[in-house]
Amino acid sequence: MVKQRPIELLAPAKNLECGIEAINHGADAVYIGAPRFGARAAAGNSLEDIAALVEYAHTFNVRIYVTVNTILHDEELKETEEMIWDLYRAGVDALIIQDMGITRLNLPPIPLHASTQMDNRTPEKVRFLAEAGFRQVVLARELTLEEIRKIHQTCPDTPLEVFVHGALCVSYSGQCYVSQACYGRSANRGECAQFCRLGFDLVDSEGKVIAKNKHLLSLKDMNQSENLEALLDAGASSLKIEGRLKDVSYVKNVTAYYRQKLDAILKRRKEYVRASSGRVKLAFTPQLDKSFSRGFTDYFVHGRNPGIFSFDTPKSLGEEMGVVKEVRGNYLTVAGVKPFSNGDGLCFLDEQGKLQGFRVNRVENNKLYPQEMPRLKPKTKLYRNFDQEFERVMQKKSAERKIAVRMELTESNWGFALEMADEDNNRIVVTLQREKELARTPQAENLKNQLSKLGNTPFEMREIVISLSDNWFIPSSELSELRRRAVEKLLESRKINYRREIAKMPETTHAFPAQELTYLGNVMNRSAWSFYHDHGVKRILPAFEKEQPEQAVLMFCKHCIRYSMGWCPTHHKTRSPFKEPYFLVSADGRRFRLQFDCKACQMKVLAE
Repeated sequence: MVKQRPIELLAPAKNLECGIEAINHGADAVYIGAPRFGARAAAGNSLEDIAALVEYAHTFNVRIYVTVNTILHDEELKETEEMIWDLYRAGVDALIIQDMGITRLNLPPIPLHASTQMDNRTPEKVRFLAEAGFRQVVLARELTLEEIRKIHQTCPDTPLEVFVHGALCVSYSGQCYVSQACYGRSANRGECAQFCRLGFDLVDSEGKVIAKNKHLLSLKDMNQSENLEALLDAGASSLKIEGRLKDVSYVKNVTAYYRQKLDAILKRRKEYVRASSGRVKLAFTPQLDKSFSRGFTDYFVHGRNPGIFSFDTPKSLGEEMGVVKEVRGNYLTVAGVKPFSNGDGLCFLDEQGKLQGFRVNRVENNKLYPQEMPRLKPKTKLYRNFDQEFERVMQKKSAERKIAVRMELTESNWGFALEMADEDNNRIVVTLQREKELARTPQAENLKNQLSKLGNTPFEMREIVISLSDNWFIPSSELSELRRRAVEKLLESRKINYRREIAKMPETTHAFPAQELTYLGNVMNRSAWSFYHDHGVKRILPAFEKEQPEQAVLMFCKHCIRYSMGWCPTHHKTRSPFKEPYFLVSADGRRFRLQFDCKACQMKVLAE
């Protein structure tokens, strides 16, 4: 018999509302920011909201992971320890962490997941983390299928979490220091200044301008929806949607889309099983291009490719709608097959390659009457980055999630009993003491109708059986009360039987894969230093945020500007007409030197 592997669709939550809707729309797990010390400082949540989300989630066997994935100062460790105990008492299933100092705290038996901020991209690193007690490892976004497969083969019992959708950091996560260097805002402390979304000039060593005011570090958004099965076969078991700063509409749409894609795979591939309970019913058709995106890429999952960057704009283009046919005084006509709506937001790239937008006031067939007439020409390609009708649907109740149940009504010497069992084999019985009296009319259908009214409960009827020896009469009010008690008792049973993982970090001293840690180790506090020292690291330098080294590399990027220009000596074998080194020059005049490491197939960004 083939061993089944639980597959988890992991959705983001900015807040309690987003978390609940992620669950309603099909998430098997949700990750949400802690009150403090998460890698999105703007996405912290109260303990009360996290506890409420846990209670709702566990009804459906959905897990809640809380991010505590920044590096910490020594004086923050005690507060972090207290917060972790609070999160444990709130029922949180696991913490996603970056700072190894946390492992040295007095922790409750809560599982720890290794954040992608740890730069997890080799079998050796993942094996080290697994042996150190981490229950799940979040892999670097830049990995290929083959690299994921090798990690899984090395660590077959370690659940591997991979990103499948959302915004991409151009630098390896946890290895970006440019925000700290330029603005004093550390990405490793949850305060990324979005440097990679800025416009730059690209100049060569002689001052010649190669590109003018382009977003040369801005990548498209990840979309692995066509690669899910391949990722599962490579060894991924948790499929993660990025977006802890995204609104509830994004969470609903993207989660629902991936739920449908994943369910189609699970239906065919019996060796993979869903990690939570309940069936989702949608009131809309999910479409990824309706939500924020900078265009889509599957990044490096199939190796290096030229379609990963978005040099013209870091903003959302949305879905392609057609081209402008003609422009008149107060309206324009569009050639396309998709319908427009009053209130739609449209955009286009002007002759300078800059993104421009306008709002549609009124639509008449293919005639659009904007609020203000934009300056565009015929044959301009139009995109819709705000769909008025779709957003209207998203603002309403757009999904419900129900757990299948079976009921059987039986009788006894003292009255009646109602057994209720759910899809996870939780089973309860409630009784009704009542003298039996024959009904004047057939009761079977009425009994079924009354007991099936599960309404606002998390349950839906899959099967109902009436096993009575005669046509007994039971008043509707008593049937309703019997049903209510059964639902209440089954919910309590699910709560009691919820399988919360208990995991205590072991004391280990196995060797870390390297004997020296530079600033790239992100060692901020004495506890982290102690952890690495005890695991065989001989030389440990402080984090960049603590002590900035001279001539430090500020970004390590798999994205390569030389490759994107068609001048890669490995892939294109074409010489550049410009003289290296190249420099990125920002709007405020800062210069950053580019260094191309062909052996490692990566680009480094350094301050001049």
